[in-house]
Amino acid sequence: MNAAQGLALTNLVDRVRAILLRPKDEWPVIETEQTDAATLYRGYIVPLAAIGPVAAWIGGSLIFRAPIITGLAQAIASYVLTLIGTYLFALIIDGLAPSFGGTRNRMQGLKVAAYSSTATWLAGVFSIIPGLSVLGLLGLYSLYLLYIGLPVLMKVPQDKAVTYTAAVVVLAIVMYLVIGLLAAIPTLSLV
Repeated sequence: MNAAQGLALTNLVDRVRAILLRPKDEWPVIETEQTDAATLYRGYIVPLAAIGPVAAWIGGSLIFRAPIITGLAQAIASYVLTLIGTYLFALIIDGLAPSFGGTRNRMQGLKVAAYSSTATWLAGVFSIIPGLSVLGLLGLYSLYLLYIGLPVLMKVPQDKAVTYTAAVVVLAIVMYLVIGLLAAIPTLSLV
């Protein structure tokens, strides 16, 4: 690992720790950061979004002895769809902002989508041991992160934050259900 990779890993760990442990302090820091989608994907979304699919593949292959190729196909599909889903989640966040008195800003929406998903992505590690996958419910903390981050980054008045969060969550659930169905297609075609 070179120095730049080490710094990137340190920054990733520091951001994960800060958004999980001090979200009210971290969202204003995130709000002022200048970045672009490629940098956010490369430095944060890509590594964290891989946790769940990789853990599920390892757990399924080692514990349930599922066919390795089938599991790998599903893991890859799930991972790619998670990366796409994060961008679509950002579009939902951005698109709904004016309806709740907020400001449209696609990059800020992507930041909210990425950083609020942190708990969900980390909870994906419990898929490595299928019996522990119920602990994935710890990922629900992402809802709180979303609720805290939306007013800061999307400039939604605090009195509308609950309804904005609820609307975003409902649309995201529909979107992720579709993504889940799409992720299952490789498994169905290989069986």
